[in-house]
Amino acid sequence: MLVDASRIRYIIPHMDIASTTPTDLDARLAARLASLRAERGWSLDTLAERSGVSRTTLSRLERGETSPTASLLGRLCTAYGRTMSRLIAETEGEAPQHVRAVDQATWIDPETGFRRRGVSPPATGLDAELVEGVLPAGKTINYAAPAVQGLEQHIWMLGGTLALTVDGKTHHLEPGDCLRFRLFGPTQFTAPGPTNAHYALVVCRP
Repeated sequence: MLVDASRIRYIIPHMDIASTTPTDLDARLAARLASLRAERGWSLDTLAERSGVSRTTLSRLERGETSPTASLLGRLCTAYGRTMSRLIAETEGEAPQHVRAVDQATWIDPETGFRRRGVSPPATGLDAELVEGVLPAGKTINYAAPAVQGLEQHIWMLGGTLALTVDGKTHHLEPGDCLRFRLFGPTQFTAPGPTNAHYALVVCRP
């Protein structure tokens, strides 16, 4: 597959996280989060109760005054019953059948520098998603709960190492390893280093 040279940093396992240019994805996410709450007729207090995120933080997120962290976005995805890939894809409109590398949306966690790229974003009538993740060495992300109970996931390591805790059990993944599981509770992703953890993630709705 040919890749646009301007995006080459997105697929190198040991890339320099700080050197890429941010996009306006955060602004589109803010607008989509606000519309999801409006569609349900929820107040900020209601969403705060459902997600465990403070009313003040939610208000700032929806106004685009702050960027959501991976853990916080995970809580909101659980409240809205959406995978993170689906939420991000909804900021782009309906995904085409052929998704070129330059059109694959990349979201950056402002807290850890984690990069999540929607390689094959969700589409109507299709249940599987393919995601590329790069977690910087020494960083950890905790997800309180899955967006959908019983979500099927397959993680294939492309570079570096990853300590992934699922259902209280920690799996140490190395390049080429694959871990598959159904998700019902909290998870923790840790890149012990010395290089970034680079992996492909397949997500399938139950």
